[in-house]
Amino acid sequence: MASPLKCSSYKKYEIRKRDPNPKTAALLVIDMQNEFLTIAKPILSNSITTINLCRQASIPVFFTRHNHKSPADYGMLGEWWNNDLIFDGTVDSELIPEIGRLTKADDVVEKNTYSAFENTRLQEMLMEKGVEEVIITGVMTNLCCETTARAAFVKGFRVFFSTDATATSDLELHESTLKNMAYGFAYLVDCTRLQQGLFAN
Repeated sequence: MASPLKCSSYKKYEIRKRDPNPKTAALLVIDMQNEFLTIAKPILSNSITTINLCRQASIPVFFTRHNHKSPADYGMLGEWWNNDLIFDGTVDSELIPEIGRLTKADDVVEKNTYSAFENTRLQEMLMEKGVEEVIITGVMTNLCCETTARAAFVKGFRVFFSTDATATSDLELHESTLKNMAYGFAYLVDCTRLQQGLFAN
């Protein structure tokens, strides 16, 4: 696996500018689990900062936890990754402790594929809170974060994608996703941009 990524600035690929609306936004923290600790560690501080900024702005925060319970839920991931998956009940499946202690029982969404919307109640949970916008953070940039962002966009949510609180195994893959997101799916943000946008007044 490639070395962890350094943080990317949103300015490199930004095309459209907009700040999240704290009254209608939610933060999605994708798969910050022990399985991905090597990838997630460089963005851990920025992830916690993003969570704290959003909570300070009264933005609801949801966490996803990817895991598999039986071959019935492997889907194409089993074939693609030769059944080297994250299994429920293992240490690897648990959220990184620094992230886990920030969660509540009712804000963790379990999923078993790249999209946090597929076969979960996430969309209903967002709708129940009147959410119209989602801010995407977590791992891996080009897999679960990107797929969730695309799904959110198609479902009618305005999408904001963090450049410094997302990470993957390869810098080229990370930056390709940022470029793709900015072109067709999401407004790019980082911790500084979020702080300025949420607390400008």
